[in-house]
Amino acid sequence: MLHIRLEALCFIIAKAREFQAKEGVVIPESPENPSDDWAMQVLADHGNDYSVREIQDTLAEFNGRQRAELIALMWLGRGDYDIEEWEVAVDDALGDLSVRAAEYLLAHPMVSDYLEEGLIAHGYYCNE
Repeated sequence: MLHIRLEALCFIIAKAREFQAKEGVVIPESPENPSDDWAMQVLADHGNDYSVREIQDTLAEFNGRQRAELIALMWLGRGDYDIEEWEVAVDDALGDLSVRAAEYLLAHPMVSDYLEEGLIAHGYYCNE
């Protein structure tokens, strides 16, 4: 069960799609150095981007469980977890990742597609 309103999820998906459709957004396949905080580096160049700020503002209103669910939703849509492992995925997303959820999510090139697939796995759809 999701603890995030569908409207908020669809808004985040739409804004992530807008952000990553812009020219100049380059997301590395993998970090150059394992100790690099590449999610923060990706967004450092786009800190003034309106779509990024809207996502960050929306996630600032989420509690830790909701941010963890958003990350778990991406993992579910990406195939890292099955729907039967939902609570495990949410538990795994709690902590540092959920605190930096916007940065972590936007550092993944196909986040909007993954989130949408995760929603579908839960039986929900965004009406566009």
